[in-house]
This record gives sequence, structure tokens and C-alpha cells, in this order.
Amino acid sequence: MKVWIALLLALSLPLMAHASESEEVTEGEGAAAPVVSYVTLVPALVGNFGDGPKLKFFKADLSLRVTGADVEAMVKHHEPLIRNQLVMLFSQQTEAGMAAAGARETLRAEALKQVQDVLTQEEGKPLVEDLLFNNLIIQ
Repeated sequence: MKVWIALLLALSLPLMAHASESEEVTEGEGAAAPVVSYVTLVPALVGNFGDGPKLKFFKADLSLRVTGADVEAMVKHHEPLIRNQLVMLFSQQTEAGMAAAGARETLRAEALKQVQDVLTQEEGKPLVEDLLFNNLIIQ
């Protein structure tokens, strides 16, 4: 009987050692890799743009990609300023500019630059890595 217990114990020790090593690796990896998250601007940005007798309207659902919970909190803190900057950018667009080929990508890049500039002025760093259109409706 003692032989069986000793044999069982001897066979289970390597498994326990392997399990504890796996936990250490997982904890180490989790601490080293910052978490990427997306801050969605809710509600969507809505406004008008263009010149001439007939105004055009836009509705933009946007998300900002950030890394780290502290950065996410800072971006949420400055959300009113970010929203203002983006509404001003969209309202300055012309109908011809919005209809051009590649206009959405150009607008996305300019919006990202504007957001990063505002956050650099406020926090000293751009904080936002990317800006994504979840939906962009122009009418």
C-alpha cells in the first residue's frame, strides 16, 4: 500500500511543477502586455457641412484605439474637447471634398491628427493610436 502511495506521489509531482510554471508564465505575460481598448464616442457626431443654398448632413460613429486603462480614462476625461474638435473638422468639409475618391480615408487621417494634437496640448502626449469610423453617413 505504501508503495502505491509513493508511486502516485512520484508521478504527480512533475504535473504539479508544470502547472505552477504555467501560472508564472501567464502572470508574467499578462503584466508585460498592455491592454488595447477602443473608446467609442457616444452618441454619434451629427452636424451639417458644405456651402451653398442646401446644407448637407453627416453622422459619424467613431472609436479611438488606446493602450492601457489609464490612457483610456484620460481620453474619456477629454471627450468633450475631442468631440468639439471633430465636429468643427467635419463641418468645415465641402461637398466636393467629401465626394472625392479616398475622401473618407483623408478625413479619417485628418481627424486622427486633430485628436492627437488636442491631446498633446492637454496631456503632453498624443495618447490615441488610431481613429476608426464605425459608420459614416453623408447626406
